[in-house]
Amino acid sequence: MKLKNVVFLLSMLKMCFLFGQNLDARKRIVIDVGHGGKDSGAIGINGIQEKDVVLNIAKEIIRLNKTILDDRMDIFLTRYSDTFIALSDRSRLAKALTADVFVSLHCNASLKSSKGIEVYVHNSEKLHIKESIALGLSILNESSSKLGFEKRGVKFADFQVLREMTNFCPTILAELGFVTNKDEADYFLKPENIHAVALVILLEICNYLGVF
Repeated sequence: MKLKNVVFLLSMLKMCFLFGQNLDARKRIVIDVGHGGKDSGAIGINGIQEKDVVLNIAKEIIRLNKTILDDRMDIFLTRYSDTFIALSDRSRLAKALTADVFVSLHCNASLKSSKGIEVYVHNSEKLHIKESIALGLSILNESSSKLGFEKRGVKFADFQVLREMTNFCPTILAELGFVTNKDEADYFLKPENIHAVALVILLEICNYLGVF
């Protein structure tokens, strides 16, 4: 399926009309921006780096929350620039901020012609596993239906940020396409597509938390 650049203007306007309720119940979201600094993450086609892609998406989530949602949610990033943050410090920050949701952003890589988005939750029966799966499915399904990414499913893993956060709040790690796939690497080079991916993630977090 061809990847699409979709701006959900009409649906966003409808959602904006529903604002004005529960103004005191601001939700606190921590977006964990994968890798950074000396840790480039995956390096893909034409030298595109995972750490740059996910930072661009995270910054766009912040911008959209401000410009479209009027700062409806308190959103914090684990890094705001090209810096290295230890995994334990990422989860420690989220706990100190008493996050309602923790979303870790990454990109995938493969020696094969792999493509698509997959979401990971912790491989245990910890407190927030069902909620984590629900959030992951929402982001996965909307990324497929609205943007055209192939769905690779919700999977289970023992990644450190999942292990340390899942008992604290709903937590997912999203692999947002393959930088080693030419179509997906090229997709992430365009600002309008970074906008589209960020918008899907932001809206599905809002829907999950009942912000709208």
